[in-house]
Amino acid sequence: MNEILLVNGPNLNLLGSREPDVYGAITLADIEARTTERAREHRMTVRSTQSNHEGVLIDAIHAGAATASGIIINPGGLTHTSVALRDAITAVALPVVEVHLSNVFAREEFRRHSYISPVAIAVISGAGARGYEFAVDALADRLAG
Repeated sequence: MNEILLVNGPNLNLLGSREPDVYGAITLADIEARTTERAREHRMTVRSTQSNHEGVLIDAIHAGAATASGIIINPGGLTHTSVALRDAITAVALPVVEVHLSNVFAREEFRRHSYISPVAIAVISGAGARGYEFAVDALADRLAG
């Protein structure tokens, strides 16, 4: 059975209370549950991690190389700043789908650049929590061949 590593970056632990007009009222636990349910439909499992610390996320990606078949990542603010996170993703050579709850292209200029997008098989931006489900579908399609 294929495993998906679900990685959520800084401040995503505050979903449900953080700027609900931008990110919605859904919590990270809700997103993890919905993502896990969608993965089950594809006969896949999900291992979730969230951290506000870049190194913890990098360590999780490195560890995921041993068990995961693909990664779904919402890097949060690290999207726009972290070459190290990008390097971790390229080092493990797993298919990656980048997800953003809001449409980053309709927001501040600095949010329109991603270090992750060039190494992702897909980027889903602005679909809210459903974007994670779409990401599962994209990974399942890629892994199916």
